[in-house]
Amino acid sequence: MPGPWGAVLYETRTIHVRTTPRTRSFRHRGYLWLVDLDRLPTLPRPLRPLARFLPRDHAQDAGGEPLTCRQDIERYLTGHGVRLGRGRVLMLTQARSLGHVFNPLTVYWCRDEAGLPLCTVAEVHNTYGGRHRYLLPPDPEGRGESVKDFYVSPFFPVDGRYRMVLPEPGSRLHLTVHLERRGGRAFTATVRGTARPAGPAALLRAALTHPFPTWAVSLHIRYQGIRLWLSGLPVHPRPPAGRPRPTDEPVPTEEVPTR
Repeated sequence: MPGPWGAVLYETRTIHVRTTPRTRSFRHRGYLWLVDLDRLPTLPRPLRPLARFLPRDHAQDAGGEPLTCRQDIERYLTGHGVRLGRGRVLMLTQARSLGHVFNPLTVYWCRDEAGLPLCTVAEVHNTYGGRHRYLLPPDPEGRGESVKDFYVSPFFPVDGRYRMVLPEPGSRLHLTVHLERRGGRAFTATVRGTARPAGPAALLRAALTHPFPTWAVSLHIRYQGIRLWLSGLPVHPRPPAGRPRPTDEPVPTEEVPTR
């Protein structure tokens, strides 16, 4: 149900639950955009401070070569043996708002020219300016898993496996990411949302309900990190660039619940 800008807005509730070495949780409300990479919204000039989709915010560094978001994801897929061709890519993300953007998780749903699912790409960002992509094969329920090989939280080392449930959204958004480490499940993040056609009225309502959305996400994550540090949770330093990932012991293989 895209709106006049060819996109969808989801008013969201994000929940993070940490279960080891101690139980902690927090909730955050905001909104996300679902956009077609071939039809990125260009808002009227008065509304552009509230939402802009700039290639540098969503594309990987190409060694100085400017790439569109579409070209960037296509290059990534080609490097992993997936041919997108003239297929379609939907991206769930936050837009740049009031001069700032930060996306803990951006998801790409990729379909071929016939409209059949090709893959899902989960792109994780950390607060140190890094990003990393996990390629998941197509699955009717959006399920996938991958070894964790990117430093995200200073309170978790780079080990374990992600188990994800990332179905392509419709009227409802329903995403789940689990981190499994030796000894069991260490962390769960869920994102739930309700769709609204993206247009001036929907954006103004979302912006008034959740002002400074991207700034709020960045500040909330740092605030929670300070709380964990003050509680005495040990910090795991970032591994040097290029350092091999340590071998993991087997982690549980139970099914990931979808709700």
